[in-house]
Amino acid sequence: MKVDKLEAHDRYQHFTKQSFDIGECCADVIRNRPEEFGNRPFYIFAHPRTDDDGVTQRLIWQPRLTKPFAQTNSMLFKAYPPGDTLKVIWLIPKPALWSQYTKGMICENKTVSESINAFQTNRASLEGAEHDDCTEEQAKAIYMEIARNAKARKTPGVML
Repeated sequence: MKVDKLEAHDRYQHFTKQSFDIGECCADVIRNRPEEFGNRPFYIFAHPRTDDDGVTQRLIWQPRLTKPFAQTNSMLFKAYPPGDTLKVIWLIPKPALWSQYTKGMICENKTVSESINAFQTNRASLEGAEHDDCTEEQAKAIYMEIARNAKARKTPGVML
């Protein structure tokens, strides 16, 4: 995948300000997904990571062919290209914030509450494969193709 340094810098500034739109970020991941994914459904896994300074956190938006394990402070969506249709799989905040999403609270949210409940009581329901998912073998083959193509782009004169 070719990365435009100016565009990457603009995105970095946008996300460090923490002013982002989930739909916009997902649409961006769909537009910029690896070409090897084709038009097959894939997951968009959003999770925070701490920068090298040990303080600053940023949200990583990762396209994936298989479901990751459910974890707190993360979001998982399923994208159905070539369109921009999304399915919310889970929205799980930090455990310290869970009580804010319960019924009757100002931040009450049905999807978040259901995600928290499933995470606590039936994590397998969040992590289970769906009927249109790639098998592990298919995903591994596609990831290997991505790696081969990336290596070939870095090494001049190598044929794909």
